Amino acid sequence: ELMTGYTMLRNGGVGNGGQPWLLRWSNRIRLTWLSFTLFVILVFFPLIAHYYLTTIDDADDAGKRIFGPRTGNELCEVKHVQDLCRIRESVSEELLQLEAKRQELNSEIAKLNLKIEACKKSIENAKQDLLQLKNVISQTEHSYKELMAQNQPKLSLPIRLLPDKDDATFPLPKSNRNCRLHNCFDYSRCPLTSGFPVYVYNSDDYPFGSSLDPLIKQAFEATVRTNVYVTENANIACVYIILVGEMQEPVMPKPTELEQQLHSLPYWRTDGHNHLIINLSRKSETQNFIYNISTGRAMIAQSTFYDAQYRPGFDIVVSPLVHAMSEPNFLEIPPQVPVKRKYLFSFQGEKIESLRSSLQEVRSFEEEIEGNAPADYDDRIITTLKAVQDSKLDFVLVEFTCKNQPKASLPTEWALCGERDDRLELLKLSTFALIITPGDTRLVISAGCTMRLFEALEVGAIPVVLGEQVQLPYNDVIRWNEAALIIPKPRITEVHFLLRSISDNDLLAMRRQGRFLWETYFSTSDNVFSTVLAIIRTRIQIPAAPIREEPAVEIPHRSGKAAGTDPNMADNGDLDLGPVETEPPYASPKYLRNFTLTAMDIYRNWNSAPGPFHLFPYTPFDPVLPSEAKFLGSGTGFRPIGGGAGGSGKEFQAALGGNVPREQFTVVMLTYEREEVLMNSLERLNGLPYLNKVVVVWNSPKLPSEDLLWPDIGVPIMVVRTEKNSLNNRFLPWDQIDTEAILSIDDDAHLRHDEIMFGFRVWREARDRIVGFPGRYHAWDIPHQSWLYNSNYSCELSMVLTGAAFFHKYYAYLYSYVMPQAIRDMVDEYINCEDIAMNFLVSHLTRKPPIKVTSRWTFRCPGCPQALSHDDSHFHERHKCINFFVKVYGYMPLLYTQFRVDSVLFKTRLPHDKTKCFKFI
Repeated sequence: ELMTGYTMLRNGGVGNGGQPWLLRWSNRIRLTWLSFTLFVILVFFPLIAHYYLTTIDDADDAGKRIFGPRTGNELCEVKHVQDLCRIRESVSEELLQLEAKRQELNSEIAKLNLKIEACKKSIENAKQDLLQLKNVISQTEHSYKELMAQNQPKLSLPIRLLPDKDDATFPLPKSNRNCRLHNCFDYSRCPLTSGFPVYVYNSDDYPFGSSLDPLIKQAFEATVRTNVYVTENANIACVYIILVGEMQEPVMPKPTELEQQLHSLPYWRTDGHNHLIINLSRKSETQNFIYNISTGRAMIAQSTFYDAQYRPGFDIVVSPLVHAMSEPNFLEIPPQVPVKRKYLFSFQGEKIESLRSSLQEVRSFEEEIEGNAPADYDDRIITTLKAVQDSKLDFVLVEFTCKNQPKASLPTEWALCGERDDRLELLKLSTFALIITPGDTRLVISAGCTMRLFEALEVGAIPVVLGEQVQLPYNDVIRWNEAALIIPKPRITEVHFLLRSISDNDLLAMRRQGRFLWETYFSTSDNVFSTVLAIIRTRIQIPAAPIREEPAVEIPHRSGKAAGTDPNMADNGDLDLGPVETEPPYASPKYLRNFTLTAMDIYRNWNSAPGPFHLFPYTPFDPVLPSEAKFLGSGTGFRPIGGGAGGSGKEFQAALGGNVPREQFTVVMLTYEREEVLMNSLERLNGLPYLNKVVVVWNSPKLPSEDLLWPDIGVPIMVVRTEKNSLNNRFLPWDQIDTEAILSIDDDAHLRHDEIMFGFRVWREARDRIVGFPGRYHAWDIPHQSWLYNSNYSCELSMVLTGAAFFHKYYAYLYSYVMPQAIRDMVDEYINCEDIAMNFLVSHLTRKPPIKVTSRWTFRCPGCPQALSHDDSHFHERHKCINFFVKVYGYMPLLYTQFRVDSVLFKTRLPHDKTKCFKFI
């Protein structure tokens, strides 16, 4: 077969097709070998190479290595290879360092993980402790409420009493002469929460109304229309008032007719309880026509009383109504200085009954002292006073006969001489004004005596009342010994010595107090009527109505941009301000009159200063407020008595100083069409601690731009619209001011936060003072004999500009509603001097100078537009203002001070472990 196959292959195949088959077979053989060869090369050759590479390098003889690493000298024989070797060595070192760092980081990460686990456990424990504390606090509060509920039962306002119109069950007194509040006044008509409503009869509805003096009736009606207590609903009234005098002589009704008309009043209710009959006198000769009229249980308010008629604690002695329809002209009132005037004392009067017998025998002063006292004290008074005048020891003026016809008077009463203007001119020259009470001791007060008292107080002559039995006007609420001398008639021989022994300081204090009494209770019809109502309201222990606040008309505005923090404002330097207040704004506690204090504070006088503290002595400056009594100990608020904790600064900072534990202040910023300056100033307040809100007083009739974006400083910004452009708007008691502390600041004032904070701390410990930064003073111009305003650097000051100053909101009420209107008119006229007016007011009330803090003398921001103070006429106007204010007050109330306040540790080097504190020096 092999041969056959060979033969066939040789012959080219079997038959005719042998040659193609052979070609196909040879091709198949080639592909097979080729595939086998590639397989062997691709599979076995790498295996063999791997074997040799792994076995040859493992040989013991390093010289036999074929593929192993060569030594450095062998590879570095070539020059260009050396650089590559150095790079290799450097990279190797860096890799080693990175590896070491990686290991260190892994170690730190492991430690931090352990700390994280520990912190998580601490947080869990703290949460558990916090939860336990909350439970304890909740249980304590619950226990406290239970104890309070046991000791202080819940009280609600009493139901308003509306007694029957007839009041049939009201007990009758044995005699009208014995009437007092407890048996002649119906308290059921005057609940504590009633607000003291007063109903006033219209005199024109009754026949006696046509007999009233037109001026008095007109003034009384004008006063009634504006009084806050007057109501038109007679069914809820507490007191009913009827005006019956002063009556004109020709048309005066008969006593019986007037009595019938009074008893026919619709709410008289048989005996007139809770009624007040007012008989005002405009002249000294007003008669006591009510003496012969049965007034039942009605109270009487007039200027003339007999002893049998007057009921102490029930009736009221009122002052005469001289200025019925006109305000007093302060420019015509003489100044209170100099203290001593031309005459030591003066008296003009005439008494017909005893005049002749008194002038028949005139003895010398020495003879009077050595002789026996005459039976009639008036005769002895005449003799003694004439002896003093004749002795020439002092200039005195006494006249016991009138040059002209004397005024009509009651029996034994000293009649007035001359016209009112002539009498005032004499009193302006007198240090003291003698007032001799009627010789009839049954006449406890007369219209003539009250007229003499009125005129003496008006012009600053200190009243000297001879006769201790006299009942002076409003004597149960006014301390007359602070403004007048009340001397018994038997001491007439000692009067001269007594008057000469009074010091100038005491004289000025009495004159100033007398001026205050005249302005507050005597000068106008509104003052007289308000005083009468206040006396009745105080007697029956009803709190006064709260003083009105100025309603703020807010201007809508947008707060679009977040205010940044000025580094100059936030940098507090070396001052440590203590904790930053992070609580939301909260208002100061509002101490409306406490019902329990109404009866006990009638005679309270605040520091004996001339101010509105007699009828309403409970002021925001009282050292003990109801909620603060528990903090008072040694007088410093929170400092414990004795040693131990406290006083180190930490406790002081936590309490912010002062006697109030939590308090904030309100910024009142006056502006006028300076939007860019205003926005910058508001931004500087961002982050200011203890800031309650900002009240922007927009003093321009043109509203702010609609597209103006106001800064967001973290507290509310109230933009208040004013009725007119007036600098007095700075001190209006806006109802949006919820704090006692007010920081009055100009829109261009540039103060740091630490300065504001320190000023606030100082004010909290001197709440009755103005505490500010720029100081000014007044000076006497000798050549021109007038006062000057001075802003130069000086060692003393008497004013602090209110463009950057703290003051109590109480002074905003006094400035806007109590201070004489003439001063506010002067401020509007010059568009200037409002800061001087506030300094005058506070110094007048407190008799203390303001307090300056820090060394800053100016506060204007750099680059701001010019203000009103840059005008050339600015200082001339301020000179005029000071002199005008002195005329209004009657004296210079500003007081000098020669120190400023800095922190206790100001510029004191302390160890780093000590805490700094701040304290008012």
